[in-house]
Amino acid sequence: MHLKTLAARFALVVSCGLLTATPAFAQFWQCAPYAREISGIQIRGNANTWWGQAAGRYERGHAPKEGAVLAFEATRRMRVGHVAMVSKVVGEREVLLTHANWSRRGGIERDVRAVDVSAAGDWSLVKVWYGPQRGLGTSAYPTRGFIYSGKAADLAPVEMVDAPVKAGTEIAAL
Repeated sequence: MHLKTLAARFALVVSCGLLTATPAFAQFWQCAPYAREISGIQIRGNANTWWGQAAGRYERGHAPKEGAVLAFEATRRMRVGHVAMVSKVVGEREVLLTHANWSRRGGIERDVRAVDVSAAGDWSLVKVWYGPQRGLGTSAYPTRGFIYSGKAADLAPVEMVDAPVKAGTEIAAL
């Protein structure tokens, strides 16, 4: 009887371990480590510190370039800010972002739409595609600007590309 109890306990422990195991490729990503990984910009710490840390280390500006990181300001809803890499420049006021931990906790999103909705057209306020809504979110987020890495097209201007907008993704009046 003792051997059967021991075997049952062993089986229970093993099955619990298998249920909690995650595949090697599954990872919970925060935005900052993921942006560092894909952009090559070697800044550590919370996203809201990236803009300041980049001063003197990386060029910064207000024009999107492929490979650059868009630094979001901290807000009441986003206390440690956010960072996302520009994967493609679509137009003067639209880019595609690749980032983590936005629509789904720890999840990665590639090539999602972000639109500059700032009055001055300087990328100081953006709307970003939000998975649960399957379109641009209803909130606009303040940003500090773009941090350019050596991978950001060698800091050369990026040719603007006119791309069709998918149905159902209209931009509200800018």
